[in-house]
Amino acid sequence: QVQLVEAGGGLVQAGGSLRLSCAASGRTFSSTDMGWFRQGPGKEREFVASIRWSGHTAYADSVKGRFTISRDDFKNTVYLQMNSLKPEDTAVYYCASGPRGVGFDYWGQGTQVTVSS
Repeated sequence: QVQLVEAGGGLVQAGGSLRLSCAASGRTFSSTDMGWFRQGPGKEREFVASIRWSGHTAYADSVKGRFTISRDDFKNTVYLQMNSLKPEDTAVYYCASGPRGVGFDYWGQGTQVTVSS
């Protein structure tokens, strides 16, 4: 069974940085596409960033140039480095996993990120 455990959320001032991590287990990590999504207060869940098994990355326009997704296939972990945080980045951030090229089928429990102005 696939399990995803996020960590690294918290409270930060605008302009600050946080690094989220997501430890995965239950499937061959190096063959897995990974992603980050978020859901802000009163909003629907939205795509933030993804990194395919090949290393190819994609970002939402709202975070390009500020967030960086990376993966460590030896540690079965995906990271989201978030810089220049804005109050509108406040959300619960979810890690997602999926077979390569198919889409995401497992989700973590989420970690809260709060950016104060």
